[in-house]
Amino acid sequence: MTICCPVTQEPEPVSTANIAKNSLKIALLGCGNVGAEVARILLDDAAMLTRRSGTDLELIGIAVRTVDAPRTVELPAELFTTDASGLIARADLVIELMGGIEPARTLIREAITQGASVVTGNKALLAVHGPELYQLASENAVQLSYEAAVAGAIPILRPIRDSLAGDTITRVLGIVNGTTNYILDQMDTTGADFAAALAEAQRLGYAEADPTADVQGHDAAAKAAILASLSFHTDVALDQVHCEGIAEITSADIEAARESGLVIKLLAIAERLQDEEGERINVRVHPTLLPRSHPLAAVHGAFNAVFVEAENAGELMFYGQGAGGRPTASAVMGDVVSAARRIVLGGPGRTETASGHLPAADIKTVRTSYSVGLEVSDEAGVLAQIAGIFAHHGASIETLRQTLRPVSDPASDTQPSAELRIVTHRASESALAATVAEVRALPVVKAVTSVLRVEGI
Repeated sequence: MTICCPVTQEPEPVSTANIAKNSLKIALLGCGNVGAEVARILLDDAAMLTRRSGTDLELIGIAVRTVDAPRTVELPAELFTTDASGLIARADLVIELMGGIEPARTLIREAITQGASVVTGNKALLAVHGPELYQLASENAVQLSYEAAVAGAIPILRPIRDSLAGDTITRVLGIVNGTTNYILDQMDTTGADFAAALAEAQRLGYAEADPTADVQGHDAAAKAAILASLSFHTDVALDQVHCEGIAEITSADIEAARESGLVIKLLAIAERLQDEEGERINVRVHPTLLPRSHPLAAVHGAFNAVFVEAENAGELMFYGQGAGGRPTASAVMGDVVSAARRIVLGGPGRTETASGHLPAADIKTVRTSYSVGLEVSDEAGVLAQIAGIFAHHGASIETLRQTLRPVSDPASDTQPSAELRIVTHRASESALAATVAEVRALPVVKAVTSVLRVEGI
């Protein structure tokens, strides 16, 4: 039997016979690592981009704060300007890679109201002002694209918005911050503590000098809001995302996870809930224990991955580089070519697909599973007291592991202690939190050493 394999070909050029312009004028706002790579691609790959978009893409200028600042890519000096508004006024398509809320928001509004389509990678801006900008783009019939805002080079937003538009997404779990994944992976694979792993991430350029946005989970929370908005066709505000970081994760937590066949990852989780209160959604970011057999457990280094669960498609995994100049520029340019083809062909711009307003469920109502670490007195009746409290709150214990802690000085009066690691069955967050609070108050409990949520078991 002969099997014929299709030959991959570049898309046929789009006919521009009825297009008044022979080229689209592109304005670039910002020239950091990503912006510089985008400018390089526009200049070096012009012929390929013309074939794929159906028109010439002419980079008419790059707006920056300082014209003569050092760049990671050598670019023509005549492209640089400090007059962003003047540049926007001459553009058909604006690429915003400045970051931050202002002046990015004002400049994007200027572009949209003047009829220019916009491509942005600004996750912080979209998490806070996304609905406003989507509405403005719709009113002006222009494209607002933002694939680069989540997970760098990984094509995740367009598949969620377009490929899964005929399905119902029930859950999204994502490793969407490369810095924290690198830190946790180093702690797991090398035995480094948090401070050492963070220092190495900073040395390699994965972490900023001020890593707060990454290690406290804020960066991942902004991305989670965007993912949830697209997945559930509803507006999700940043302040609706429960957020916890990884700064409190210890080497003991990592080792205990390893001994139990688990690994700790900072996950962005968005899920659709159905209970007696009706349909709701919950979006949260926190350190999470995963079985090492889970696909997300195998994501190492600074890579990102997003795991999607849909009613008909089932389980889908998207994996790749989540940061860096070239990978993120790839996502930006995908949006640029897509927007350019839409402009060439005509028709309204595609922005977002919010069609409902599902209420946000407080994390206290979410059903989850806990792993609780305790230091307790090694004496009779301790386990019975702790088990009784768990039972009282309806939080049943799935596994319990006890390790005796040796006394450093046997001649002292120090009472021996034991370490307990308890993993619960799924229960409401409020019941589990109340259980931990009551256990913490027991005289036989010397310390609650860790509380981590568990997924995938």
